[in-house]
Amino acid sequence: MKGYVDKDTCIGCGLCAAVCPEIFEMDDDGKAEASENEIKDKLMDSAKDAEEQCPVSAITVE
Repeated sequence: MKGYVDKDTCIGCGLCAAVCPEIFEMDDDGKAEASENEIKDKLMDSAKDAEEQCPVSAITVE
């Protein structure tokens, strides 16, 4: 599984990076971006938490 960020929807709140910094980080434009790596099993719960907590539903984990 991988994490994805819809840059058009992202408001740059930084919540995903705070919840799961191993997968999500903020880019130079102030928007979130996801690691291109596969999400390891031990990080799946926090990646899913980031997806669920995004206030504008810009995060997808699939």
